[in-house]
Amino acid sequence: MSLLQLLKRHGLHPKKGLGQNFLHDESIAKEIVNAALPYLPSPCIEIGPGVGSLTVPLLSAVKALTVIEQDAALLPLLQSRCQDVGQLHIEQGDALAFPFRQWAERLGGPLLIVANLPYHISSPLLFHLLQQGEAIRAMILMFQKEVAERIAAAPNSKAYGTLSVHCQLWYSVTPLLAVPPTAFYPVPKVDSAVICLERRPTALATVQNPLQFQYTVKAAFGQRRKTLHNALKVLTEQPQQWLQQAGIDPQRRGETLSVAELAHLANVWPSTGMLEGGF
Repeated sequence: MSLLQLLKRHGLHPKKGLGQNFLHDESIAKEIVNAALPYLPSPCIEIGPGVGSLTVPLLSAVKALTVIEQDAALLPLLQSRCQDVGQLHIEQGDALAFPFRQWAERLGGPLLIVANLPYHISSPLLFHLLQQGEAIRAMILMFQKEVAERIAAAPNSKAYGTLSVHCQLWYSVTPLLAVPPTAFYPVPKVDSAVICLERRPTALATVQNPLQFQYTVKAAFGQRRKTLHNALKVLTEQPQQWLQQAGIDPQRRGETLSVAELAHLANVWPSTGMLEGGF
């Protein structure tokens, strides 16, 4: 039965307000599942299962699966499709508010997260996942192609920025596959890509104060055409001294700094640095 027939049979249709573009390409779903296999038997959670095109083969591989779905109208279809496949547990709600740390403890270990993320919340949801720390072992996620490129980007590239730095601090990033618009219904106007983020045993660099690191990275990339000397003026009246203490040329630009250099810059935060007041 085609996806269109399945939706019609159950009286369902994609909801634009929830960013629903349902994956229907079985070969893409199979590749995503294959990418997840090396991380088993880590307990697995799928975000946004939709109509279950990825859920069914994933559940068949992992045998027990928790899914987070915001659209209550899809739950009967999910339950029906997975009835004889494995042990499916459905959490109806918003993944942005989901307590992943608690579920890692409940399920007995760091989590494997698999998701075709709604594009309109992909960045906020990714930052929410990054904040879960050691509760997540690995994530296999589908993004809009440009977002995936930003996550995996290296210094001195156009795509390199805050998202690259925050992801790569704790996760090694591996691009897995490109996904054409035709793999979804309805067909989106953008290409997609699947990437794997695997948590590192230790961070790529030591960050002494996460808030200072966050502000430093935000300022460094806030105005990409500016030199660091000018970009960091939003944080201190003496950017030259700050950069000299860090051993970084004030004429460099933020996109040239490695994750380690940005961490070091944050670690030597100036006494005149500002953490509040409009930034």
